[in-house]
Amino acid sequence: MPPTYRLDVAYDGGGFRGYARNAGVRTVQGVIEAALERVLGEVPTTSVAGRTDAGVHAHHNVVSFELESPVEDLDQVRRSLDALVGPEIVIWAFAEAAPDFDARFSASARSYRYFIDESPAADPLQRHRVWHVGQILDGDAMNTTAAGFVGEHDFSSLCRAAEGRSPVRRVLSATWAREDGLLVFSVTASSFCHQLVRSMVALCVDAGRGKVPADAVPGILAAKDRHAARGVAPPHGLTLWEVSY
Repeated sequence: MPPTYRLDVAYDGGGFRGYARNAGVRTVQGVIEAALERVLGEVPTTSVAGRTDAGVHAHHNVVSFELESPVEDLDQVRRSLDALVGPEIVIWAFAEAAPDFDARFSASARSYRYFIDESPAADPLQRHRVWHVGQILDGDAMNTTAAGFVGEHDFSSLCRAAEGRSPVRRVLSATWAREDGLLVFSVTASSFCHQLVRSMVALCVDAGRGKVPADAVPGILAAKDRHAARGVAPPHGLTLWEVSY
């Protein structure tokens, strides 16, 4: 059986059209696979824990793949890959994994964080990683809204429809807190459907602005209608924070 390997990576998603390979545009997967081919002489079929959208960052994402031949010097390969994909992508670790390990299907949970700046004037040094809303939001209302996401629900009202994929997801936790001058949304689920976190954030921000009732989530989810929600938050404030196995 061919050996299985695991890459632990982080990246600034601002310069990429998302994670997934896409002909004619620059993606995280495309850059990583090109580096693998250059260093290892083959292009493996890769799997990833979180397929982030264009502009979304990753503090910790995981990629797995099989190789025809075993790697003798793992650290040397890691350093070579890191030199090729940096500085926007960093290879934190490269290791052999269990034969049945798959970065996507072996994951038990994913955690995201979304960063909001409430200050009157935007910080230009933070512009690629936070959403500047320019007003103080009602954190209590936002936490009431976020609590409505927790549990197993049909999130059709908050997800972009994908043929053949269920909109049912199990959210383990969802909370807002103020940290280091920013308002931070932390959410963990077994998996997420397309645009779910950014839709959650947009709805919470509207609750924080007093535009929707803080307890509106049950009714919105019951509608199972994408038009029942209120759009999506900008991608650059979102970071895939951690993957659990």
